[in-house]
Amino acid sequence: MKYNPTIKRIIDFILSLVALILLSPFFLLIALVIKLDSRGPVFFKQKRVGKNKEHFFILKFRTMRTETPKDMPTHLLQNPDAFITKSGRLLRKTSLDELPQIINILKGDMSIIGPRPALWNQFDLIEERDKYMANDILPGLTGWAQINGRDELPIPVKAALDGEYIEKVSFLFDIKIFFKTVFSVLKSEGVKEGANMSSTRPNQRRVN
Repeated sequence: MKYNPTIKRIIDFILSLVALILLSPFFLLIALVIKLDSRGPVFFKQKRVGKNKEHFFILKFRTMRTETPKDMPTHLLQNPDAFITKSGRLLRKTSLDELPQIINILKGDMSIIGPRPALWNQFDLIEERDKYMANDILPGLTGWAQINGRDELPIPVKAALDGEYIEKVSFLFDIKIFFKTVFSVLKSEGVKEGANMSSTRPNQRRVN
């Protein structure tokens, strides 16, 4: 049975609101560490592709210095370590930098589970996702592709997995993906940084 989009949205709203309230002290602690570590804003905003290919600004905790080139995937930087802050390394390794996307979910830009939102200029990934109608739903904080390779996936495989999610989407499938994501994050699976990583899998490394 197909997952009713309205029910999915209601669940997203309630869970993100509860999470934001419960995690607010943690948010403040991370914000303090970021400000003490380097100059610049606490949050990092980046233009991403949302439902029906409409653009929105995704929120993350800032993990890179303010002089980092904008709208550039980290793997295209020749020396990403020169831009990533000390606190940023830990935040990125643990995926804690993604927590502010709870606000995006609350606003309706994203869902908890869905295809990860592409950068506005990742045209190859956007085009490939069109084949599977994966651009027609809300992008997610995590998704089926995320727990099946994440940054290590070639674009055609990633898009195909996003299409598989759309075919199988259900409440129980979302729960499965959520808990598998927790285990994946704890093991830091599939996270790659920098242009010195293998060039056989382009445009799929960690983006800022």
